[in-house]
Amino acid sequence: MTKKRRRPRRKRKTTKKKRPQSNNFSGFILIIVIVTLLAGTIWGINYITQPRYSQSNVSQQHQKFINQILPASLRAQREYKILPSITIAQAILESNWGQSQLSSQYHNLFGVKATSNQPSVELSTTEFTNGKAENVTGRFRVYASWDESIEAHAKLLANGTDWNNLQYQDVVRANNYQDAARALSTGGYATDPAYADKVIAIIEKYHLNQYDHQEGQR
Repeated sequence: MTKKRRRPRRKRKTTKKKRPQSNNFSGFILIIVIVTLLAGTIWGINYITQPRYSQSNVSQQHQKFINQILPASLRAQREYKILPSITIAQAILESNWGQSQLSSQYHNLFGVKATSNQPSVELSTTEFTNGKAENVTGRFRVYASWDESIEAHAKLLANGTDWNNLQYQDVVRANNYQDAARALSTGGYATDPAYADKVIAIIEKYHLNQYDHQEGQR
């Protein structure tokens, strides 16, 4: 018997099926964008135009100013019966949160004018004549500190002016900030016809009337 030679088996060629290519390019771009934004956050790079301070930082700055003048404002309430909300709101309005030149350099928070025998400085200011605003030069009182400015402001409201000692009595007698603010205007504290509305708006925006009930706490 002869053995049959087996033919060597031919290897079958296997063809790999081509997988459909996924759209990796867009995914790659997305990764780059995310990494770039994260890097910007870490290293302080802003890719979107933003204000210099965020809203939270601005609020902290505002609260810092309020806290600075609050103790003196509460003393003014105890000694002269001036509502702290009025004192603080006027200081905010008149001094631009303590940032004006008059308040930051000369400690005058309320735009109080000086008499001939008082320390003073001449600065440009806005006055209203017949409802029309105009820039004029005024002679303003200089104080040693914000606390001194707040006390002098309270004394002015409580004791009035040299020509009328009852000029601001309605401010002192008011039991709420709305009446007190309107009494400032009717008493002639400022020439701005919208002065009372501005004071009230500041009090309500920053809830300053909460301090009107802290008289016995400090």
